[in-house]
Amino acid sequence: MSVPDDKLGASVGTPVLELLYNNKEETMRDVVNEVYKKMKVGSIAWVRPVAAKGDTLETFQSSYEHAKALADEGLITIGDVKRQADNMIEAIRIHRIA
Repeated sequence: MSVPDDKLGASVGTPVLELLYNNKEETMRDVVNEVYKKMKVGSIAWVRPVAAKGDTLETFQSSYEHAKALADEGLITIGDVKRQADNMIEAIRIHRIA
């Protein structure tokens, strides 16, 4: 079912729509941070989408950007990125260094 943006904004409210869009990105950030926080310094882990939590390969694509941000902060290194034949990221291996 497709609803024009102007009708959806009127029925739901623009601030709520912004929250919905922002939550998708926050959820992906939480996946990377969740794995990071559970790791001990020096350990290695694979970050993958979790279907039970509503993750999909499409929404997982932004996780690489979030992992790069943690790497830029000097908290992790990115060891490997598994991609499918269509170049979609399916898993990211990270190493916690701080």
